[in-house]
Amino acid sequence: MERKNIRGWVAGCLMAVLLPTGVLKAQSITVGGSNWTPSTAVITEAGSDYSGTLISADNQILITSSIPGSFRDARISVHYEANPTWHNSLVIQVKRTGKGSHTCLLCTIEGGENFITVPPNTATEFYKIHSNVFTATFSNTPIQLQLTGISVTIPAATYNAKVVFTIAEF
Repeated sequence: MERKNIRGWVAGCLMAVLLPTGVLKAQSITVGGSNWTPSTAVITEAGSDYSGTLISADNQILITSSIPGSFRDARISVHYEANPTWHNSLVIQVKRTGKGSHTCLLCTIEGGENFITVPPNTATEFYKIHSNVFTATFSNTPIQLQLTGISVTIPAATYNAKVVFTIAEF
């Protein structure tokens, strides 16, 4: 029985040492920015259609992501959810327009510089971040949205979608 208590004490001490160093910390993601409410131009001539593409500001969404040190990697993924109604002819795309700022020397961010199509309900890889010995935090990574497929053939309604970003180590 005494041996069991010593193991528990050693495990507790080990946790107390590892937790503050970041070895046991998890990845995190925070998404900021503002809602994007694009509007189409009024059609004034018979036989005309809408411009098929709308683009948001370069920094419509700002993502802060963090992973612990010890040479770890994380994948930022994206998907959308109808909120509550979405038309499947409308296509949402995202791209990363910068790196934001980071606190880690030689940590890197890669991918996402070109528009990718955001799928419904199932996450797809958007970009990756890599740490070295230290925790990698990329603050205010700017994201731009693009909406395509707009047409007079889509029934008039208010369509809303929620774009969801997730982070996972790999």
